[in-house]
Amino acid sequence: MKYLVQERLFHLLHAEFSIEDEIGNSAYTVDTTVLKLRQALELKDASGNVLTVIPQKWISFGNTMHIEDASGLGIAKVRPAFFSPIKHRYEIDLANGSHLEAVGDFMDRDWQLTGTDGGVIGRISRQWAWKGDAYGVEVLPGGNDALVISIAICMDHIYDEQAEQRQANQMNQMNQMHQGSSGLTFNL
Repeated sequence: MKYLVQERLFHLLHAEFSIEDEIGNSAYTVDTTVLKLRQALELKDASGNVLTVIPQKWISFGNTMHIEDASGLGIAKVRPAFFSPIKHRYEIDLANGSHLEAVGDFMDRDWQLTGTDGGVIGRISRQWAWKGDAYGVEVLPGGNDALVISIAICMDHIYDEQAEQRQANQMNQMNQMHQGSSGLTFNL
């Protein structure tokens, strides 16, 4: 099944919107609200049942994001691979001890999600997006739709967070260069 997911989910203070299936029906609802003392994203089915929760950490180390079930038990951790010279990779550790990997391209947002056996579980791509600021998530038969969608949302957030950090670093470098060139010193 293919789904349409909007980008920049975590940049909203409070919103509720639908993730559509390939026919255009609302399949899931995403609710980004402040839950008690923490901000989180809830993925709900069409009946309003919470399937996964992605807490937004105010301080995160190594860009690792956690996915929890409705009761708060951890079901997955998503993080960028530490070293990936050829392709961009994300590593996903599941609570049952198994591992998944997403390999692809940041610019096109085109990823393939595989299990430890190398079998494809899902795909994440802009190629299927039938709306502007969105990407498609395909979950292959036998896959856990809510988990794959949640992994895609985590990857999107980590990518955006890293892009913002790169932009801030570039601005700091430019400011430092500007300050260095404007201060004239004369030695007499």
